[in-house]
Amino acid sequence: MTRFWKSFLVICVLAAGSGFYWWKSQPATRTADAVPGKAAKAEGKGAGRRGSGPVTVRTLSVTRQAMPVIIDAVGTVESEHSVAVRPQVSGVLQAVMFKEGDRVKQGQVLFRIDARPMQAAVEQVRAALARDQAQLVQAKAQETRLRPLMEKDYITRQEYDVAATQAKSLEATVDANRAALEQAQLQLAYAQISAPISGRTGSLSVRAGNLVTAGTGSAPLVVINSTQPILVSLSVPQRHLDDVRRHWNLPELKVEIAADRGGQAVAQGTLVFIDNTVNPTTGTIVLKARVKNEKEELWPGQFVSARIILRIEKDAVVLPESAVQPGQDGPFVFVVKDGRAQTQNVEVDRQVGELVVISKGLTGSEEIIAEVPPTLTVGNPVTVRGPGGEGGKGGERKSGKSQESPATQTPGREIPRKEAKS
Repeated sequence: MTRFWKSFLVICVLAAGSGFYWWKSQPATRTADAVPGKAAKAEGKGAGRRGSGPVTVRTLSVTRQAMPVIIDAVGTVESEHSVAVRPQVSGVLQAVMFKEGDRVKQGQVLFRIDARPMQAAVEQVRAALARDQAQLVQAKAQETRLRPLMEKDYITRQEYDVAATQAKSLEATVDANRAALEQAQLQLAYAQISAPISGRTGSLSVRAGNLVTAGTGSAPLVVINSTQPILVSLSVPQRHLDDVRRHWNLPELKVEIAADRGGQAVAQGTLVFIDNTVNPTTGTIVLKARVKNEKEELWPGQFVSARIILRIEKDAVVLPESAVQPGQDGPFVFVVKDGRAQTQNVEVDRQVGELVVISKGLTGSEEIIAEVPPTLTVGNPVTVRGPGGEGGKGGERKSGKSQESPATQTPGREIPRKEAKS
């Protein structure tokens, strides 16, 4: 045997030994390759067991309770009475009798202007009045002396008429002086500026020591806004106008004001005004509500969220927001039937806080899944969690209803719903 064939034979033996060793070390692979159908069947059974297990859920019963019929709107707070305080006489501003932002009462002194020029004018007019009154007394006495003389023809009629005319002229002069005195005293009173209304002051435009000028063209010294009560101006879509007018005189009609949408109401008022024109550009109409605002929760110029309560629906079907799911065909809920999850289409009328009012689709006897797990599908078997448990031992049951109130559910996403009905 040649050297070539000897080398070839050694290589073949080594290759055969290596292949046998590898084949012996892969028994599972060899079995699976030998019976491929059996392996696929076993894998399919395992996958089926993993996907068909029951889902633990928490359920609740449909409740009926009184719910308001509402209209949500955005409003602007405005003062019911606002006054820009301006000087009515010119002069040097001597004193400011309040602090910026103070609440003032009607008649309270706010400013003092240097009153010496007005006081001098009053004294001057008063002196002129006294002089003319003295002359009037003398003229009347002269007329009284001349009357009998004229009657006895001791003097001419003309002489008597001159004396009578002088007396009447002085009477008119005295009356004019009295009016001038009242005017001068009024100007003197204007040197002391009082609050025309009760309210809260704004910022000062002039400080003490500056010269102020009378007239409407000058800047106001301060602006006073009444805040108790206060008005809230609301822009409401015109489709709600008929509902508002229909419920205008009902005692249930009221307005709740919150600082932001969905927040806690901070004040409550009553509607007092409906504008006489619908805005053709926006399709809205302006309503105004008067709020007592005793604690000044609302401030002029503030944007607020308002809720107009038209009436109270006494027997509304109510669910928590988390139980209602959005779908392509509209909102729906999951119900438990024969131990499995099924869907039920519903019609949402309105949402009040965390509660949703259902107008159609539920009879009240359904067992609703309160919080839908992400793995829950239609037809899934479900295990209902008990009222006090988290599932597991003593905490699960096959059917039944949870006693938890819908008002305790956790809020979720916004549910599409119809407009509020009256």
